[in-house]
Amino acid sequence: MMKQIIFTLLALTVLMGVQSCTDETIGSSLTDTRTAIIEDSSFVLTGHSVANQRLQARTSTQLVGRLKAGGYGTLSSEVVTQFIPASMVDTTGVSAEMIDSCRLMLAITSNGFTGDSLPPMRMNVYRLNKQLPSPLYSDFDPTGYYDESDLLGSNSYSPKSATTVYHETNGVTYSYEAVFVPMPVSLARDIQNEYRQHPETFSSPSAFAKFFPGIYIKNSYGSGRVMNFNRTEFQVFFRKATTNLNGNDTITENRSTYMAATPETLQDNIITMEVDADIEQRIADGQAIIVAPAGYEVQLRFPIQEIIDSFRANVGDDLGVINKLELTLPVENIATAYNIDPPTNLLMVKTSKKDKFIASDSLTNNKDSFYATYSSTKRAYVFNGLRDYIVNIINNQGGIASEDDINLTVTPVDITTFTSQASYYTSSQTVVTKIAPQVSEPAITRLRLDKAKVKITYSKMMM
Repeated sequence: MMKQIIFTLLALTVLMGVQSCTDETIGSSLTDTRTAIIEDSSFVLTGHSVANQRLQARTSTQLVGRLKAGGYGTLSSEVVTQFIPASMVDTTGVSAEMIDSCRLMLAITSNGFTGDSLPPMRMNVYRLNKQLPSPLYSDFDPTGYYDESDLLGSNSYSPKSATTVYHETNGVTYSYEAVFVPMPVSLARDIQNEYRQHPETFSSPSAFAKFFPGIYIKNSYGSGRVMNFNRTEFQVFFRKATTNLNGNDTITENRSTYMAATPETLQDNIITMEVDADIEQRIADGQAIIVAPAGYEVQLRFPIQEIIDSFRANVGDDLGVINKLELTLPVENIATAYNIDPPTNLLMVKTSKKDKFIASDSLTNNKDSFYATYSSTKRAYVFNGLRDYIVNIINNQGGIASEDDINLTVTPVDITTFTSQASYYTSSQTVVTKIAPQVSEPAITRLRLDKAKVKITYSKMMM
């Protein structure tokens, strides 16, 4: 509970400059004025956990495995995905018979895995026999979309068995870890023959899906960890007849990617999540706990009307300018096996617009949707861009908040960013390109709503 006022003398010219950007202007200008910078955090935030067990398929990563962690729960995740085909398949000097081998490459993300790195685990990769429906949800049942006889490949997967892959971009060498699953050569040859006979099949992901609907990745053996992959490629190795610099015929060995699953493709994690009984009890007792993926989110009653009423009452007939509105959500870390952390990012969105936000692949606009990144030093999430939210209600709704304005949902999300390269004239910039329900890794935390701080800062011009 805090209300702080700082007084400053202003000249008439300064007052008139401020007046042009006010949220509410009441009364007339006088030569003698004082300004009060007011910080008010005397508002109460309430909320409760609600089940969030059916995520819409807007995933940017693929989570595979099984995990049981005390203090968290039991998580199982599998994957179905379509592919983006290569825009061009090399057929010059290459016949289907010259393809020697092929494999599925699954690139491991930087956070890699959650759980124990040692238990033996195995994945099966099946070919889908029909196109995936759209939209997809995390409770999707793959039964009827594949057959056990359509097994393309199988292999063990663990951080210990991963292979380091190197690649070069703009003269800089990068590396990442990857898991490989051998694939039948016949599949690569079928794809190449299709390109020769029907190149239009490769014109778009939807056209390609009619020929190759996709794959189903299933954890077939073991438990103890879930692994996170952010790119899946179908890589083909082949011999090619060429002519060298001396004009002699020669055979070279080559590798090419025929298709890839990326965040832009239709894919989904099939998630089964059972929260520990003690967490369920804490939620039943009224604690605001978030569990990801496909666990719990928190619905808030945001005191926006109380904030507006307090602002108007305190400004009265004077001039008021809102400078900032922010929400700080402290957390209580929950002890778990494998030290499962709070979600990296939280999306706060009007509850009535949450499903549409995810379905439309939206980005936050700071009027009805916001995001915050967890600070381990503060042990809190800080939403500091809420000014447009309150100004919009004051300017466009007469200062009367609707139920839609008051009911907000806080849910864990994965955020993808793009950083532009710096140049002589400009510095590098990082922008958010995608916001999706969190499936990148398990997460759990308790939001301490009883310690949350909603703070408005505004200037009051006293005539």
